[in-house]
Amino acid sequence: MITAIVMIHAEANKIPETAQAVANTTGVAEVYSCAGDVDLVAIVRVRDHEQIAEVVTGGINKVAGVVETTTHIAFKSYSNADVEAGFSLGE
Repeated sequence: MITAIVMIHAEANKIPETAQAVANTTGVAEVYSCAGDVDLVAIVRVRDHEQIAEVVTGGINKVAGVVETTTHIAFKSYSNADVEAGFSLGE
């Protein structure tokens, strides 16, 4: 599974509708409305790299209200459970 983090600039008056439309896009696992440099952050989970292009350029970028996107592909994920499991090895 490949995870991509998509930073989305949206039209200010359409953020809730844009977020829901992005969330309804196939391949999008989650969408967060946030403060800071971007309006929305979408988590995309797909099986191969070609699907990232389909989801982002063929889906998210075509959603009404999306102004600009930047995509980051994750190499590895870390969680508290992973860290705890590492410390409990050999016990």
